[in-house]
Amino acid sequence: MSSWRSTLTGQYAPAVALICLAVWLHAADATLIATLIPVITADIGGINLIPWAVALYEIGSIVAGAASGLLAIKYGLKQPMAIAALLFAIGCIISALAPAMWVMLCGRVLQGFGGGGLVALSFVAMNTLFPKHLVPQALAFVSTVWGISAFIGPLIGGVFASYASWRQAFGFFAIAALLLSVWILRRVQAKAPVTTAQNERFPINRLLLLTAGVLCIAYAGAAISPLRTPLLIVLGVCLLIWFLRADSHAGDSRLLPLNPISLRHPLSAGLTMILCFAIATIAISVYGPYLMTKIHGMRVLVAGYIVACSSVGWSLAAVAVARLDERYDRRMIFYGMLVLTLSIAGFVFSVPHGPVWLIAVFALVEGAGFGMAWTFILRLASTIAPESEKERIAAAIPTVHRAGYALGAAYIGIVANTAQLDSADNIQIVQAATFWIFMACLPFAALGLLAAWRFVRQS
Repeated sequence: MSSWRSTLTGQYAPAVALICLAVWLHAADATLIATLIPVITADIGGINLIPWAVALYEIGSIVAGAASGLLAIKYGLKQPMAIAALLFAIGCIISALAPAMWVMLCGRVLQGFGGGGLVALSFVAMNTLFPKHLVPQALAFVSTVWGISAFIGPLIGGVFASYASWRQAFGFFAIAALLLSVWILRRVQAKAPVTTAQNERFPINRLLLLTAGVLCIAYAGAAISPLRTPLLIVLGVCLLIWFLRADSHAGDSRLLPLNPISLRHPLSAGLTMILCFAIATIAISVYGPYLMTKIHGMRVLVAGYIVACSSVGWSLAAVAVARLDERYDRRMIFYGMLVLTLSIAGFVFSVPHGPVWLIAVFALVEGAGFGMAWTFILRLASTIAPESEKERIAAAIPTVHRAGYALGAAYIGIVANTAQLDSADNIQIVQAATFWIFMACLPFAALGLLAAWRFVRQS
């Protein structure tokens, strides 16, 4: 086992601080916007556009994350990471100055590009700036930052909303991102260009296919219609398949590892596992607060912090297991995914029927499952990946995770509306809809478990 001191002090301390700040910007922004939305819409209007303030950020994050592995291969970490921080800052400035909601949405897209790029490149940085035995500890620090952000993000938003303004909140994040960009330019070493892919055109067409596919599925879940919804889902899935096929034939300019979603190969099974469990666990984040206030009569803030227990469980578990040797990687990954599946089964009965404390327990358990497994996924994947694929696989892990959340939110939205949650005033109908919302997550958890088995057994 390695000492925490070797990660927190000496040559690795600046890298830990840089990565944690990059991840904090992305994580805190995601929770900040939920707190600020009421005052933003009261000021500039656009209530009907509220879902897109989150959706466009997520889509930007997915697209930027998909491009990050290739950018790291071609240019190293310094330039792409500094540009990602700069894009995040520009997006915050646009949002801070926005006279109308549609302008702020433009800023949110740029924030998504910057935030997604920062997180994906942070995973690349962990894989390249730290020796293999310290990677889990670096991930544990990142998980802790993410958990803290889940709690202080709404607090920061509340402080600005109460004592300053929502525009100053975005200004605060803009300044932090600009400082991060300068820090990256000064502290991260440049990398010589890779000539094999240097002269090839940047894959704009493939990124547009990815964007269009995710956007179609996201819109299908936001605007339910008997005809339009299935058509948009089919179109979105076809566009994503087209993107994956085109990317697999792109040679050195590939954005993702070969065959990223499959059970045939260990790395593909690992990414499939991440995608499936992201889809399977998004329901509590999307509908948890609403359902707890509707069924159990609790305040929104309390419900929000119960959901945030997942982040606490993630952080605690990640820190607890971070010093385990490599020989434990496979079993911790599979046990973590098994714990996740049990937490979803627990939500099936605890969210509709209570008691409330049991929902909080299963939220902690869900986070603990992620923390147990996530700490070792990057190390195992980088161990079995060919040298030419290490940057791609490192960037693909958080990107596929965010894509799973986006696709899962659309899927769960369709299930909820099919179960008539949006028009239900009777508590019994709401409870029945809640049961089916979480039951619909279990098939993806089962597929994720199968993928996890293939990942740890074949690698």
